[in-house]
Amino acid sequence: MSAATRSARPSVWTAFAQPAAWTMFLFGFSSGLPFLLVAGTLAYWLKENDIQLKDITMIASAGMTYAFKFLWAPLLDHWRMPGFAQLGQRRGWLLFAQIGVVIGLIAMAALTPMHLYAFVAATLVVAFFGATQDIAVDAYRIEIAPLDAQGALVATYSLGYRIALILSGALALILADHLPWSWVYLVMAAAMIIPILGNLYAREPIAERLLPARWSDAMRLAIIDPFADFFRRYGWHLAGATLLFILLFKIPEQATVGGIMSPFYRDMGFSKTEIGAVTKIYGVWIGIVGVFLGGAAVARWGAWRSLCASIILCGSSNLLYLCLIAHPGDLMVLTAVISCENLTLGFLGPPTVAFLSSLVNRKHTATQYALLSSMVNLPGKVLGFFAGGIAAATGYGMYFIITVLAVVPTAALFIYLWPHFRGLDAADKPAREV
Repeated sequence: MSAATRSARPSVWTAFAQPAAWTMFLFGFSSGLPFLLVAGTLAYWLKENDIQLKDITMIASAGMTYAFKFLWAPLLDHWRMPGFAQLGQRRGWLLFAQIGVVIGLIAMAALTPMHLYAFVAATLVVAFFGATQDIAVDAYRIEIAPLDAQGALVATYSLGYRIALILSGALALILADHLPWSWVYLVMAAAMIIPILGNLYAREPIAERLLPARWSDAMRLAIIDPFADFFRRYGWHLAGATLLFILLFKIPEQATVGGIMSPFYRDMGFSKTEIGAVTKIYGVWIGIVGVFLGGAAVARWGAWRSLCASIILCGSSNLLYLCLIAHPGDLMVLTAVISCENLTLGFLGPPTVAFLSSLVNRKHTATQYALLSSMVNLPGKVLGFFAGGIAAATGYGMYFIITVLAVVPTAALFIYLWPHFRGLDAADKPAREV
C-alpha cells in the first residue's frame, strides 16, 4: 500500500468523533428497543401463559416483518408523511414510526396474551413500525456521511441498539420477576421518549431527491428503477451472485434471534435472572466490544476483508450451543458460549452494513438498502419461524447444526466475488459508480 493511500485513509478516531456518530447512537437505541419485545422477550411472556413451543416461535417471529420492509420502503424515499414533513424526509418518517412503536407497545400491555388474536395484531403493529424505523434510520445513516465513515456510524448505532437490548432484554426479564408483564411493556414504551427527543434535535441529511409530477412517474421511480438500477450497474451475473451471497451469509445469526433461544435457555435449566444477567447484560456488552472492533476494522481495512473473517467465525459460533446442551445449567459454560457468540456477532455487524451500503445508489437509498438488508435477514428468519417444530422433532442440537450449514456455500461465493469487491478495501469506494 502506498503512502498516498495510507494518508487518504481516515483515522479510526476521526471516524468515531464525527457528530453524526452520536446521533446514530440515539437512533440505534430507538431501533433496538422494540426488537426483542416482539421476539425473545415476548417469548418468555408467551411461555408463562402455557403456549406451546411451536406457537411461541411462530408468534415471536413477528420480527419477520422486518424482512419485508422493502415493500413500503419506496414511500420513505419519494413521499413525505403529512404532518411530519417539517422535520424533513428522514426525520419526519422516523418520528412517525417512533410514535407508532409507542402506541403498539401500549396496546400489547393493555391486551395481554389473554386476548391472543388482538395481542398478536398489536405485536405486528410494533414490528411494522419498528421496521419502518429501521428504513428511515438506515437511509439517514447512508446520506449523513460518506462510505469511509460508515463503520464508525454502524458502531455507535450498534452501541445504542445494544443498550436498548439490555433494557428490553435483561431489565425486562428482571422486572418481570417483580411486576406484571403489562407494566414491563409500559416501561419500555416510556423509554421511547429518549430517542424521540433525540430525533427532534437531530440534523436532517442534505440529499437531492426527485419529486415526480405524475402517478406513473412515481411508480416507475419508486418501484421499477431501484431494482433495475442494481442489475444495470452490476450486470446480471455479478448481481445474481451478490444477491445469493447476501441471502446466505447471515442465516446462522438470524436463525437464533427469534423465539427459539428463550425456551432453549429455560429448558437448559437457567432462571430468568440468570439468563438476563449473562445473555442480556454481560453478553450485550461483549457484543458492543465486538461491534467497535468491527467498526475499527472497517475504518482501517475496509468492509470486504473484515466481512470474510467475521462470516466464518460468526456462522460457526452456533456450534458452541452444543457445549451448553452437554452441560445444562452450568453458568460458566453459558458465559463462555455467550462470550464467543456475542463477540463474533458484534464484529460481523459493521462490515455487513458497510458492504450493503456500498452497493446502494443514493438516488434510491431507502428502497435499495431496505431490499438488501431484508434479503440478508429473510432466510434466517424463515428458518427461525419453523425453529420450534424443527427442535421439537430433531432436538435443539440438530437445529443448531442445521443453522451452520449455510457457511459452506457462503464461503464459496465469497471466493467467487473476491475479485469484484476487493476494490472496496483498496480505496473505500463503491464497486460501481452511483
